Amino acid sequence: MYLALVFIAYFIDFLFGEFENLKYFKHPIIIIGNYIKWFEKKFYKDSIFRGFLLTFSLLLIIFIITSIIELFDIFILEAFLCSFAISSKMLYDSVKKIITSTNPRYDISMLVSRDTTNLSNSDINKAAVETYAENLSDGVIAPMFYILLFGLVGAFIYKGVNTLDSMVGYRNKRYEKFGKVSAILDDILNYIPARITAILIALFFKSKKAFKEFTKYGKKHESLNAGLPISAMALALNIKLGGPTSYFGKIKDKPFFGEGKENIEKTDISKALEFKSKFDLFMVSFFIIYLISEFFL
Repeated sequence: MYLALVFIAYFIDFLFGEFENLKYFKHPIIIIGNYIKWFEKKFYKDSIFRGFLLTFSLLLIIFIITSIIELFDIFILEAFLCSFAISSKMLYDSVKKIITSTNPRYDISMLVSRDTTNLSNSDINKAAVETYAENLSDGVIAPMFYILLFGLVGAFIYKGVNTLDSMVGYRNKRYEKFGKVSAILDDILNYIPARITAILIALFFKSKKAFKEFTKYGKKHESLNAGLPISAMALALNIKLGGPTSYFGKIKDKPFFGEGKENIEKTDISKALEFKSKFDLFMVSFFIIYLISEFFL
């Protein structure tokens, strides 16, 4: 267990986010993304085996590099690198921007893959809440879960799989076969974190309904995992998320998640974002308990 590592990595992200102003340093996830683009450009073929080669080669490279870094046993370096796997601050800031934006339709288009040209204000707000809830699992809880279990290696193996899924894990003509391996791996790695995220949402918002029924609605989602935190957030805030949504010019008849009001307001985004302050307090409390146990027990 890498308790100290996950605490310090989280607090580095809390304070500095993505270190956007660092010169001569490229974000590790951008490097991973560049490798995926390079492999696809050079070796793409409409086959599961080629997709497997992409996934295997990327994860092997990540494993070798992170294992070598761990051999040096420099804690602060590992914590610094692990913080790039956690996107709590960036996710919060990106979604919060929708509340005050003068062009929310453009800003939400930077966060979601759905068509945004004709979105109503309610639809924009709904998309913001949905992307925040879903990415709490992918961008915060899941990487922390794998840092806790496997340290630096776990953090970037997870982020490698997650980045693969976000780039080639689509069910369309080009990626149905090529992205299948990465999509299946992403489902497997997110299975436990997605459920932890949904439970944390229910607990932090003190919602018995969310705790009892997030699986009832979440299982309606085509994804094995994504619908669970979305459903928990909808139930906790007493709003209805999901529903028919336009992707690439075609309406997708998505199910509804939750039972509350359908007109989603900016105040609902603000309420959803309260998760971060509650989670920050949760992390500080457990860090204090950890320090006490280390020094006095």
